[in-house]
Amino acid sequence: MEEILKVEHLVKTFGTNEVLRDIDFTVAKGDVISIIGSSGSGKSTLLRCINMLEDATGGRILYRGKNVLDGLVDEDQYRTKVGMVFQSFNLFNNYTVLENCTIGQVHVLKRRKDEARAKAMEYLKKVGMDLYINAKPRQLSGGQKQRVAIARALAMDPEILLFDEPTSALDPEMVGEVLDVMKDLAKSGMTMLVVTHEMAFARDISTRVVFMADGRIEEEGSPQQIFQNPQSERTRDFLSRFNGE
Repeated sequence: MEEILKVEHLVKTFGTNEVLRDIDFTVAKGDVISIIGSSGSGKSTLLRCINMLEDATGGRILYRGKNVLDGLVDEDQYRTKVGMVFQSFNLFNNYTVLENCTIGQVHVLKRRKDEARAKAMEYLKKVGMDLYINAKPRQLSGGQKQRVAIARALAMDPEILLFDEPTSALDPEMVGEVLDVMKDLAKSGMTMLVVTHEMAFARDISTRVVFMADGRIEEEGSPQQIFQNPQSERTRDFLSRFNGE
């Protein structure tokens, strides 16, 4: 098992509010880990700390054995390896689809423009958006924007992709097109950490499921274990409304 990321005793407080409490888990190459739990349980904050968009209050985040919280890590370079797909897409509205997918490659990875364009086209094709390269984000549906955002993240050649509720801002009929892309990525061996309310995805696609409550990891295990034989009463309560699927 090739370990890529390890979170140790991670704590995050906002004022007196402890949002993350002593979080420990490991991400190995090829893992697809779904993080589930009620709103306010700390799931998105955890991803934002891993991606260094929030400063952790305590603990360690080890990427390939090196603590990224020690102040010596280039955050932009680190984020190329630990990419993020946001709930609200975070595309540059004044750039075309193709420009959105090349700008980070050129400025952060220092790729040549023709090389960046070829890489962007490869992934835009993979997510079914290669016909929209000259469109601006405002001309796209929510599902199309999210697929572009995924292509943009993939073009940076990340080792892990973090997904922060990638379907929650989408109309119901667009959720499937984004989940299909994510399922294909999982099948291709992409290492993924997914905060999601899509229980069928968590159950059917994940290699591991983490259930969070009150800023803690309440329970984690295989999808089969979590969905069919949860040990914690809080996990059972949370899942009771989904098991009718």
